[in-house]
Amino acid sequence: MATLAPIAPPEIASLPLSYRGKVRDLYTADDRHLLMVASDRLSAFDVILPTTIPGKGAILTAVSNFWFERTRAIVPDHLQRAEKTLEQVLPDPGERARVAGRAVVARRLRGLPVEAIVRGYLIGSGWKDYRRAGTVCGIRLPAGLRLADRLPEPLFTPSTKAALGAHDENVSFETVAGVIGQPLAEQIRSVSLQIYREAADYALERGIIIADTKFEFGLDERGELVLMDEVLTPDSSRFWPADQYRPGVNPPSFDKQFVRDYLETLDWNKRPPGPELPTEIVAKTTAKYREARERLTGPR
Repeated sequence: MATLAPIAPPEIASLPLSYRGKVRDLYTADDRHLLMVASDRLSAFDVILPTTIPGKGAILTAVSNFWFERTRAIVPDHLQRAEKTLEQVLPDPGERARVAGRAVVARRLRGLPVEAIVRGYLIGSGWKDYRRAGTVCGIRLPAGLRLADRLPEPLFTPSTKAALGAHDENVSFETVAGVIGQPLAEQIRSVSLQIYREAADYALERGIIIADTKFEFGLDERGELVLMDEVLTPDSSRFWPADQYRPGVNPPSFDKQFVRDYLETLDWNKRPPGPELPTEIVAKTTAKYREARERLTGPR
């Protein structure tokens, strides 16, 4: 398990803290709603780092809310049909100010035990799989592809949703179907690929390549599939600047891959506790997150 020792106490005193994730804290608002607060915490290699990224939580919230709005024609999201406002959930102005720009009221859902990963480019663990076996998560690809090449078609490569501090594991589509049922697995695959294709086209017009991303889904009280948690943020996706993209080399990024690349230069075993980040790395990471938000959602 990742150590939570560096993390400050809960920010909200008036609501019970029901779950603390790598980045988000969930508070129980009532039996139908949660208060979701995005922190400035940063995780890498499934370890929560002791150094925070100033403003990161507000950026993730703004980017997620932007994409939730754009994808509602494809699939409902956890912000839709919420019956309470932030003011109702947090009537105290001081508490609201403490989480300003980082908190949303979301519907309570039954989360599904799968990370819905879509890959559009050959990078990361997919590249390692391909070099070893000519496949990505068991899916056969053409010979001769290079690092960071665009894939012939986006791939749906699900993984398990591991507990905090554990590593997700890639699994086959058939494994997912065996856990949640074939119809639901097919729906998740179809929705994930549709969101990715439309978002990737939009982002490319704004100079960002979405190399890969992951989605999380839940079911509401009617059994309807709902998009939840976060969507197409620099934390859940690999963003590349289109004007610096060159197949055959590892592209620079707008996301926390920048931090991962720095951590790879250290003598660290990728287990808790994580190392502190230098001021320069924090500043550059903050700037990359801000630039991604501005390109996608417009300047603020």
